[in-house]
Amino acid sequence: MRQIQSFLISLFLFICVFPGYTQENEAVWSEEETDYTIYRIKTFGSLSTNGQTPFWITGNRYGIVPVAANNGYLQAGLFHRQPLGGGWEWRAGLDMVACTPRYRSVYVQQIYAALACRWLNLSIGSRSDYNYNQSLMNPVLSSGDMGISANARPVPEVNLSIPRFIALPGTGGWLQSKGNFAVGRSFDTDYLHAFARPDQYFIKDMLWHHKSLYLRIKDTKNNAPVSMTLGLRHIAQWGGISSDPTADIRRQPQSLKDFIRIVLGKSGDEKATLSDRINVLGSHYGTYDFRLGYEKDKASVFVYYQHFFDDASGMEFKNAGDGLKGIQIDLPGFKYLNRIVLERLVTVNQSGPFHFIEFDHNKYPGYGGGGDDYYNNGEYTSGHAYFNRSLGSPLLISPEYNTDGSLGFKHSRMYAWHLGTEGVLTNVVSYRLLVSAMESFGTPYVPTPAKRSDVSFTTDFHYRFRDSWLFSASFAADRGSLLGNHVGFGVSVAKRGLIR
Repeated sequence: MRQIQSFLISLFLFICVFPGYTQENEAVWSEEETDYTIYRIKTFGSLSTNGQTPFWITGNRYGIVPVAANNGYLQAGLFHRQPLGGGWEWRAGLDMVACTPRYRSVYVQQIYAALACRWLNLSIGSRSDYNYNQSLMNPVLSSGDMGISANARPVPEVNLSIPRFIALPGTGGWLQSKGNFAVGRSFDTDYLHAFARPDQYFIKDMLWHHKSLYLRIKDTKNNAPVSMTLGLRHIAQWGGISSDPTADIRRQPQSLKDFIRIVLGKSGDEKATLSDRINVLGSHYGTYDFRLGYEKDKASVFVYYQHFFDDASGMEFKNAGDGLKGIQIDLPGFKYLNRIVLERLVTVNQSGPFHFIEFDHNKYPGYGGGGDDYYNNGEYTSGHAYFNRSLGSPLLISPEYNTDGSLGFKHSRMYAWHLGTEGVLTNVVSYRLLVSAMESFGTPYVPTPAKRSDVSFTTDFHYRFRDSWLFSASFAADRGSLLGNHVGFGVSVAKRGLIR
């Protein structure tokens, strides 16, 4: 555990110290000088066969579209921005959704206030913003970031961030960085009580922590086309109260000292469970992110690899080969096919088949840290999810698809190919195509008797009218033993406008 502790200490200190630097003429949000208040209204409806909405009509839509077939929603929001002078500005947003069929069909999707000074941003509340979560993946065409994606509702949190790359002093603009430090809390306890069968226990009102640090080498004067980005993200679940009345420890440690343990990845004290005293307090995940870019006016190419880790063995690359590999090709001069994303997801290694909590390295040579069971945890049984939607890649099928009332991810060992393309057909009509082929072998502890596979796709068409109206139509289908066979069609109408 010393490796994970030393890394998290270094990352924490860097995030604390880094905001003292300055950057060169880069605003945190927008270069506009005026304030504004805008409204957004959207209505959506879909019809599907066999009782379930096709996978890519629900996936990566911030958890709004229900899995249950024949659904619809109305979404309305107000968003305000106001410069305060001297490089300061503040923003606020409120976004409501009325959706059926769904548990508690009227709810708040976004509610936040944010204050920024030049490159530093402090945001409080729930905020659906893909870039806000620091991901390097394309938000429209990628299968989804393995750490935090656009798949689930946003977790309410306090987030101190540098959301855009800024130049570090003394590097001539060649080295840039961004990152964040956040603490949040889940509010899905009532939903989990309604979803889970009686023998399924979970941690109520759990707390979250995540932080990230990214470094990029790039010529900001655009004389050199090649860039390289390295990043690291740490995500943790902690605190809360067990719903199991017979548990030896129901209230999980969540004092200030325990929060420091979470930030630094340290073991729990005598108030923690045996597992959290032997390993680290809480449930931890993370990613190493690598990306190479070649950018020119007529074409750009980005090659990336996101390595997922669940514990120290993953941080040491004992789960070699696991992660998301991808390539993105941008062709701005070719409108009919102006962007292509191809990805390969592998999560079958998991540092080997077995995990030993108490492991005698002298008697048994080796690291003994296998059976990682990605997105699942023995204490935090709801897994890396919020309202039962995966907070990471939707390809590791979300617990919301569990028809038996069980919690956690049933398909953490996966092979998958994913293709996404988009283009412009006319000046006002564009399209998007997503195709994913998946193979699941269950989990390290509950493998499937036979491989379960699936092919899912969607084709979306968008018609923009007078820059303020957007009409969309989607045709999607699933076929296979993993998700079942479904065909669906969805339509939406969205309107946005300026109030002041």
